[in-house]
Amino acid sequence: MTTTADRFRAAVEKGDLGALDDLFTEDIRFYSPVKFTPFEGKAMVLGLFGVLLRTFEDFRYIGEFDGTAGTSADGAEAPSAVLLFRTTVNGKQIHGIDLLHFAGDETGRIKEFTVMVRPLSAVQALSDAVLAGLVADGLIAG
Repeated sequence: MTTTADRFRAAVEKGDLGALDDLFTEDIRFYSPVKFTPFEGKAMVLGLFGVLLRTFEDFRYIGEFDGTAGTSADGAEAPSAVLLFRTTVNGKQIHGIDLLHFAGDETGRIKEFTVMVRPLSAVQALSDAVLAGLVADGLIAG
């Protein structure tokens, strides 16, 4: 059986924003390693993914763990998956994880998404590249 995490992973690896659109709840929250408050709402998160997919070089998932975890929004336990990845941004190698929390309904869509990356120099390179992309796409003011 194909899970939401499987479909998400395939969409990211193919750079398919249309497929991602079908996987997010309307009120998705995206917690970034470079911004204190989350990106909120499907339109903003899809715009962010458009920037990320252009920014990452040699992006690949290298592992997955499934289970449950409390969400940031309300602390309630939700089905969750952790996807481990490797990528490069502006010459900096990045090791990271995507933590996906799924809606507890029949859709199983992603309602909360947290990204953590290391090392610090890679976080800064990612922050600079994503900020430039968000401004260029008109998603935030420069």
